Amino acid sequence: MLDSATDLSLAAGEETIADWLALAAPELGYGFDPLLYPLYHLHADALAHWRVLARGASSLLRPLAGAWPASLPLGFLAGAFDLLGHTETTHARPHFGIETTRLAGESVAIIEEEIARTPFGVLLHFRKKMPTPQPRVLIIAPMSGHFATLLRNTVETLLPEHDVYITDWINARDVPLAAGSFGFSSFIDHIIDFVTAIGPGAHVIAVCQPAVPAFAAVAAMAEDAHIALPRSLTLMAGPIDTRVNPTRVNDLARSRPLEWFEKNVIARVPWRHRGAGRRVYPGFMQLAAFVSMNLERHVAAHWRQWRNVALGELGKAEAHRKFYGEYLAVMDLPAEFYLETVHHVFQQHLLPQGRLTWHGRPIRPHAIRTTALLAVEAERDDVCGIGQTRAALDLCTNLPRERKKYHLQAGIGHYGVFSGRRWSSEIYPEIRAMIAATDP
Repeated sequence: MLDSATDLSLAAGEETIADWLALAAPELGYGFDPLLYPLYHLHADALAHWRVLARGASSLLRPLAGAWPASLPLGFLAGAFDLLGHTETTHARPHFGIETTRLAGESVAIIEEEIARTPFGVLLHFRKKMPTPQPRVLIIAPMSGHFATLLRNTVETLLPEHDVYITDWINARDVPLAAGSFGFSSFIDHIIDFVTAIGPGAHVIAVCQPAVPAFAAVAAMAEDAHIALPRSLTLMAGPIDTRVNPTRVNDLARSRPLEWFEKNVIARVPWRHRGAGRRVYPGFMQLAAFVSMNLERHVAAHWRQWRNVALGELGKAEAHRKFYGEYLAVMDLPAEFYLETVHHVFQQHLLPQGRLTWHGRPIRPHAIRTTALLAVEAERDDVCGIGQTRAALDLCTNLPRERKKYHLQAGIGHYGVFSGRRWSSEIYPEIRAMIAATDP
């Protein structure tokens, strides 16, 4: 039986964590006012001091919560202050906070270290001292409005048996204009450069949105006989061909021309940030789209939190704060990457039609001949329809059948593909087996 915080995270993931686009933005129903970003800041600044006071008041009142019936009113007051103080959108990357892992029954220290850095992303290594080398695995995190820390459970599950790296994308509003643009081809560049930095013989796992650029990167590396060509590629709930079993997200992407998206959901970063003047898809708009898709669930979750604090159920209250601390931490996306993803993946379907290019060079999936490929999908995925990721297997016409694998996970939605009990107990073993079979 899942606890309430886990239930919430899975429910939110099934329909709201549209990790590549949050294309529910049209449902917000307004055009993008150029003053919206400054007005957002004005609102956040006005509430900042009140939130600090609310957190302090809640801390003072919480010890009195839970005693029935005399102090129950104070408990509910503590709950109200708790919600005001902690329901806050933030823009700083949370910490992974992974300090140890278990290996052969013993605790092993984890050290986070940067292997490579660009203005838009970091190749992060979760290093541990090991007498015997382990298979090297690069997790390609989505650039989708949440930070790479959303994949904390993915990393934790892989760590005991693998040498784990992850793409840690940087909030676009913190990237100076002088750093240049970041488009769809730039994402592919980063994947190839990061795989090269890890070295020959690595394995790649692309979670959700980056499935298309990761697949394109491996195809280009295969065609070039690149020395660092990955031994395996796992695509998890990614939009390889969104014409297959289209979802609500896919329908929304096709419902308006690309110009509508550029006019209504793109803004310039205000001058108070390092990326001042950069065109972005704001993280707070992405979050508004997430919440609007499942407003009733979020309202119910906060009602439960109010009750948890009032009745002194501190464990449940802390689980709620932990989940929403991550959920409300958002990052802006470079406008060119967002718009090109809408165009290439969701509107024109360039990859499955053989028309996707990388810096003008055609991407040829049939060039993949040796990299083992695993496609993972979820039975109840409302973001990536069943068959959309599996389409990658059909595109690899020169890859032997025995090097193609498919796994449809029953009983989960989108978020459950990379986090939670089913991920660690049923999906991860499939990935581990493929890595072991292709790693000498």
